[in-house]
Amino acid sequence: MMVSKIFDRSNVVYVRNVPGKGRGVFANVPFKVGDLIESAPTWGFDKVAGSLVDKTGLFEYYFVRQGRKHEKAPATGYVVFGFISIVNHSLKPNARIVWADEESGAWASIVAIRDISADEEITHRYTNISAYPLHINFVE
Repeated sequence: MMVSKIFDRSNVVYVRNVPGKGRGVFANVPFKVGDLIESAPTWGFDKVAGSLVDKTGLFEYYFVRQGRKHEKAPATGYVVFGFISIVNHSLKPNARIVWADEESGAWASIVAIRDISADEEITHRYTNISAYPLHINFVE
């Protein structure tokens, strides 16, 4: 049986296909500016692992974290375990990624930067678009 929407456990967001983009994340409830949409744990990897990840389909789903102070062995990319990993790009996003380093590791949260209506696609601005191959088109 095929379903058109897949919901998260809290039913605040769902995933469905978007023509020309693939999967996208949508609000099932309205969000106000500053609302937390989702928070998820991550797996950080270094440049060596990154060169391998770049050769896989995972390349399109990992995050590059901007503005982080360097540590002894800084991660160059992060796989985010949650719906955040399939939130689509927009030049006029309605949400942004907020990073936090906890004892349990790095966490990524997506937070509304403007009011988001129910059934509106949730988007954020990708920070590493220049790293994508030219054959990948970003659809607004």
